[in-house]
Amino acid sequence: MIQSCSVQTNMQGEELREHGTRLFPVACYLDRLPQDEVSWHWHNELELGIIIEGSAVVEAGSAKYQIQDGEGFFINSNVLHAAVTPDSDFCEIHSVVFHPRSVSGGTDNVIWQKYVKPLMENQSETGVHFIPDTTWHRQILEGINTIWSLAEREVYGFEVYIRNALSMIMVLLSEHQSSAGKKSFGKEQRDHARIKEMLTFIQANYDRELTIEEIASACAISTSECIRCFRATISTTPIAYLKSYRLQQAALKLQLSGDKISVIAESCGFQEMSYFAKSFKEIYGCTPSEYRNGK
Repeated sequence: MIQSCSVQTNMQGEELREHGTRLFPVACYLDRLPQDEVSWHWHNELELGIIIEGSAVVEAGSAKYQIQDGEGFFINSNVLHAAVTPDSDFCEIHSVVFHPRSVSGGTDNVIWQKYVKPLMENQSETGVHFIPDTTWHRQILEGINTIWSLAEREVYGFEVYIRNALSMIMVLLSEHQSSAGKKSFGKEQRDHARIKEMLTFIQANYDRELTIEEIASACAISTSECIRCFRATISTTPIAYLKSYRLQQAALKLQLSGDKISVIAESCGFQEMSYFAKSFKEIYGCTPSEYRNGK
């Protein structure tokens, strides 16, 4: 049941992967950063994670958490999120991605109405950083470890035990969620809607020359508003995100394609090989050819 991480998204930036199965929509992932890049994406499912080794910066919407070994995180449904390692150091993350129906079973019962739905609709609860010193955080961290152990061993009844553990975690998250509750944050919601439109545009056109003006026009805003929106939501600039996405796609093509490196670079929007090679090494710590050969 344990799987390696590989984030693939559709043209809207929504993750394509089906997490678990239709009958049991829960999946456990082993993420090894920086090799398994976790770039900006979102999914309908909720996500839990714990750092097993190293540290990572996990961003959920406009929130940013510096998470250390033994600490963890929660990402709410449909929240833009990403994870990177400081200075490209090694980090291992155990994550659990699960559909809400794995806990509630449906939407016509008290579990959904009282615990699941209010949490998912809480616009202020984009994510949580778990630290062992806080009692309810520690209980959730123990729950994540329990789920992982059950997923690895797959003993008879493991699905029931995992559902029980997720249910207790959802109770704790619901009980301790932000007091803002269902309060709507108009500007923040608008920014997140805009950033999804602009990320969609970039991901559909990254292989050609793009300007900030074109990116801004994707949701009919000015260039200054475009830059502000990027900084407010994902803490970067439109051009920096474009470059990062191009490099991510190049790394994927190096793994999956036998095309020449120069062809891959051009297909990802890089017109100069020297700039591509330099940029790639800055992010991945090796040349494109070394990356392809697994060095």
